[in-house]
Amino acid sequence: MAFLKVNHLKVHYPVRGGFFRRVVDHVKAVDDISFELQRGETYGLVGESGCGKTTTGRTIIGLIQATSGDIFLEGNKITNITRREFLHYRRDIQMVFQDPYSSLNPRKRVLDIIAEPLRNFERLSPQEERRKVQQFVERVGLHPESVFKYPHEFSGGQRQRIGIARALTLSPKLIIADEPVSSLDVSVQAQVLNFMKEIQQEFQLTYLLISHDLGIIRHMCDRVGIMYSGRLVEEGTKQDIFENPQHIYAKRLISAIPNPNPQQRQEQLKLRQHIEQDYKQLSHQYFDDEGRVYPLKKITETHSAAIL
Repeated sequence: MAFLKVNHLKVHYPVRGGFFRRVVDHVKAVDDISFELQRGETYGLVGESGCGKTTTGRTIIGLIQATSGDIFLEGNKITNITRREFLHYRRDIQMVFQDPYSSLNPRKRVLDIIAEPLRNFERLSPQEERRKVQQFVERVGLHPESVFKYPHEFSGGQRQRIGIARALTLSPKLIIADEPVSSLDVSVQAQVLNFMKEIQQEFQLTYLLISHDLGIIRHMCDRVGIMYSGRLVEEGTKQDIFENPQHIYAKRLISAIPNPNPQQRQEQLKLRQHIEQDYKQLSHQYFDDEGRVYPLKKITETHSAAIL
């Protein structure tokens, strides 16, 4: 049984117009996607801005309500249930947000920021609470006395570590990391990503990693799903996606990865030109007459693509 199963998920936002503000259309942020996560793996959801990947993550954690479709955590349905029922699963799913500057309350000390999830679910004495928070702060590489400081006193990488510490306090089973290092310097990105890999083993975590950076996805993930315009266009293992992409959108994304070898850049440029020609001449194999993506079709046991 899959640890997390997303089944035909749709998130549509109504567009209102006219004098009576009637619904005249819908923005299909997520338009019928399905995928599964196995316990302990890292699944990467990748695509350009606006493709629906962040909306998917926020719907799984309950910040956005699904229009239709189902989400199952360890076989239990967690979509469209009451807030009281969903509280039972809030301990198991936590989120690391994209911007470490806006996701931490600037008026609260680190102690209160990290302790907030604990206060919602556990009754601890002030001494026990501080001791537990200091343990997590120390685990993410910060000094225990950091808990008495405010977010503005930390660098971006340190703030993201504080966000990770907050996510870990309730010992979750699944962490949704939404662009966790996109706002950090490249040198700091590597530190945070390697740290995330390290704690994954220690805390037996499952990751849903949302990113537009294919280099990060390749470094971190076991399996990958590529989204375009609210739909999955390709899904497979890391090797399937990066070594044998099938959908034209996946090919365009992968061919755009910068190549550090000057001798291979010319070959990469020719490949990109060839892909663009295919995109113009064979677009009917990848998109229907309305420009919508076809349903996923199995290519191998582990690899699927939305091709005709």
